[in-house]
Amino acid sequence: VQLVESGGGLVQPGGSLRLSCAASGFTFSSYAMRWYRQAPGKERELVAVITSAGGSTNYADSVKGRFTISRDNAKNTVYLQMNSLKPEDTAVYYCSVFRPGAGGSWGQGTQVTVSS
Repeated sequence: VQLVESGGGLVQPGGSLRLSCAASGFTFSSYAMRWYRQAPGKERELVAVITSAGGSTNYADSVKGRFTISRDNAKNTVYLQMNSLKPEDTAVYYCSVFRPGAGGSWGQGTQVTVSS
């Protein structure tokens, strides 16, 4: 299993970023996908979840209305569109998949920094 995140960077408050996570090594279209984040000194936090076919999503209260998770099963890729970014969104963002019997798998993460 390989999960490779990209799209992070430095953005000003109020700006936008789109994260991507390219997946390989498993049947991507069969599993829900998740985005997590971890800020310095804080525990890892679940940000968003999308079901295997993309028909249902769920978000942390802190990002509702600002972030959108989506997926393209033809490209084995999950996305996180982040709008109206705030300094408190600064964190390393990870994508993850949990497969029953195989456990959880994580990418290496991509840094998002929101600062003026």
